Amino acid sequence: MDLSQFRTLRAAACDLNGQMRGKRLPAGEAEKLENDGLRMPLSALNVDLWGRDIDDSPLVFATGDRDGVLHPTERGPVPMPWLATPSSLVPMWMSDEGGAPFMGDPRHALRAVLERFAGRGWHVIAATEMEFTLVDDSGDALHPPANPVTGRPLQGHAVLSIRQLDAFDAFFTDLYEGCAAMGIPVQSATSEAGLGQFEITLGHRAAMAAADDAWLFKALARGLARRHGMAATFMAKPYPDDAGNGMHVHFSVLDEAGQNVFDDGGPEGSALLRQAVAGCLRAMPASTLVFAPHGASYDRLVPGAHAPTGAGWGYENRTAAIRIPSGPTRARRIEHRVAGGDITPYLLMAAVLGAAFSGIEDALEPPAPLTGNCYEQDLPQLAPSWAEAIEVLEGDSLMARILPPLLIENLCRTKRQELARFAELPAEKHWQSYLEAV
Repeated sequence: MDLSQFRTLRAAACDLNGQMRGKRLPAGEAEKLENDGLRMPLSALNVDLWGRDIDDSPLVFATGDRDGVLHPTERGPVPMPWLATPSSLVPMWMSDEGGAPFMGDPRHALRAVLERFAGRGWHVIAATEMEFTLVDDSGDALHPPANPVTGRPLQGHAVLSIRQLDAFDAFFTDLYEGCAAMGIPVQSATSEAGLGQFEITLGHRAAMAAADDAWLFKALARGLARRHGMAATFMAKPYPDDAGNGMHVHFSVLDEAGQNVFDDGGPEGSALLRQAVAGCLRAMPASTLVFAPHGASYDRLVPGAHAPTGAGWGYENRTAAIRIPSGPTRARRIEHRVAGGDITPYLLMAAVLGAAFSGIEDALEPPAPLTGNCYEQDLPQLAPSWAEAIEVLEGDSLMARILPPLLIENLCRTKRQELARFAELPAEKHWQSYLEAV
């Protein structure tokens, strides 16, 4: 990309909550950034939701809060269409001063998982479906935004409504143009079940690029919504009595010849597909904190909220946590349907793909696929609360195979600090911390 058109740069990496941490730089610093990187404390990727250091963090107190070095990722610079000043974002990831990957960086955690697939000559193709809600946050509580056509607040639900999409046409036109400028392969947009809720489907590509897409898309949607006089939130449950926001991950695995290892020519898929499913099911309860990383996430994971809470799978069953979609066998894939919209994309991909690989590595066999309403079936359950999810992740030996131990330690410390802080805040104000931070 020609950076001469931009007046400023943002060099930013992804922290454990998915927030961008970094610096604003003059555009003339681009070459130095590429050659020398950018120094920043390692602890900057392990701060809480409000940007505070973690109490007793070994990254701060045991090491003197030493610096790491941010280097540009292979994604390269992208424009920031939501800003009035022509600006470019340079996605970065963290290494130590010797050049070794900092394993508290979520993007490096995903890279490590993908290297396990690469060790077998495989590469992972992935895509996401991302739900978000447009809201009016100008008062003391969240309210539906005004319909741009009528000027009146949205009154009812509009599942798959073209009229609802067309009412927000100016926003979605800018969103699609922004995705094109940033290299995000956006596909369909749909009006969803929630009040002012929409879903964007992003295209299939290499898993790391797909995770980048999701991270960048969240920033784009939030930024453009502000330009249109609204807020866009990926909170798992913006309204207590309305549909929650989820993020589904689709993935398949290609061998060196480009053949899908989940495809055996039949409708059920290969043994490798079933092993991957079994791995995802086995790791699901202990992965709860990754799928539901915030206190408010658990408002979505309740019976009757149309979010899977039990570890089950099925063919063409949208009530199952793991769904195997139908269609051409060459496109056979796994759809992981558990996570809320408030996740960190790199952590989610690392946990899901790492679990799938562990199932293949251990040659697991899943239980029988489910039919009917999976919400009503007796299944192994996700952790029921934020506090319990922290405890389960921290002590689970399988998750220690999937995610770097340093990252697990940092994530659990971060979430304990956030849990304590939210306990001090009035519940009716929690949304103000979450609205655009997640």
